[in-house]
Amino acid sequence: MTASSTVLAAASERTHVRVPMRFSDGYATTADVFTFDGLADGREHLLLGLGDWQGALERAASGGPAPLVRPHSECLTGDVFGSERCDCGPQLREAVERIADEGGFLLYLRQEGRGIGLYAKLDAYALQDAGLDTYEANVALGHGEDERDYTVAAQMLTAVGGSAIRLLSNNPDKAVQLEALGIAVEERVPTAVHLSAANAGYLRAKRDHTAHTLDLSAA
Repeated sequence: MTASSTVLAAASERTHVRVPMRFSDGYATTADVFTFDGLADGREHLLLGLGDWQGALERAASGGPAPLVRPHSECLTGDVFGSERCDCGPQLREAVERIADEGGFLLYLRQEGRGIGLYAKLDAYALQDAGLDTYEANVALGHGEDERDYTVAAQMLTAVGGSAIRLLSNNPDKAVQLEALGIAVEERVPTAVHLSAANAGYLRAKRDHTAHTLDLSAA
């Protein structure tokens, strides 16, 4: 986590390209994909402008609602391979469509496994199979429960003029960190609950341990 009252260094736009997108279920849209110079961790994070994101910024500047924004941490297993051990892939798919409908941004953050990396995440899966929950497994490997830092998300948003947002997330820590970094979170908008037999325990841990906004009454 980032500390409160963090001074945010400026990042600048590096590249801006149009990318047509099509998901496996046939949903299609077009994203304006931004890359940046000056990101705090030096990694290759992306900001995707979806729908009428320019209009959303203009409406916010005139006193209207802020753009809808989702900071989405990379999950190779869920986003690409369709793993059902988490809800990341379905959340990504949902977020792209909802943001495209309203106008806003998806931030694709290179923070696999809550920041511990791909191999360590798979090591944590093995510990979960032995009975630990998703947070206990990270700690057992010598990591923090959640090592993600949203400084780069705040930098990217600031660079495109998104200093006020409506945050599409179930995770309260994202709002806490972004506000400490100078991003005004005008509203927290929960995602749908993507529950499966394979991820019920994972979602319960997120609800019970870190107060994610999840109604798991069917779990």
